[in-house]
Amino acid sequence: MNHELSVTRLIDAAPALVWRAWTEHTAEWFCPRPWTTEIRAMDLRTGGRSAMVLRGPDGEENPLEGVYLEVVPERLIVSTDAFAAGWAPQQPFMVRLDTFEEEGTGTRYTASARHWTAEARDSHQAMGFEAGWGAVADQLAAVATRLKGER
Repeated sequence: MNHELSVTRLIDAAPALVWRAWTEHTAEWFCPRPWTTEIRAMDLRTGGRSAMVLRGPDGEENPLEGVYLEVVPERLIVSTDAFAAGWAPQQPFMVRLDTFEEEGTGTRYTASARHWTAEARDSHQAMGFEAGWGAVADQLAAVATRLKGER
């Protein structure tokens, strides 16, 4: 069974710009403000390391470590926290899929979290998935729109 949560946005920018916002400006949008993101590693290739630290306004820290499973430029990024770099197994929470689909003159962006169990999905939902990932999708759209205006 697919224990998935997802958000989608139609972004008024071409897939190339949304991809650029996602890959080159990640720290600007990856977690809901006022939290911040420190990128420690972002090796966007199959097996590449992803490492970030999300920081809250009261000193909270949430380290994220994982690997990229599939990367198709301007189309798809699949990552998971089930492995650390070098395919070292660790306690899994989800597989993340980010898709970038051309729609009219814009991009249909979808971010999905696929969980191993219904309990993990429900826990993620209770953490505020819709509000949090929705805010992040809006922040990504704002960065892509800004980049569109800079051209």
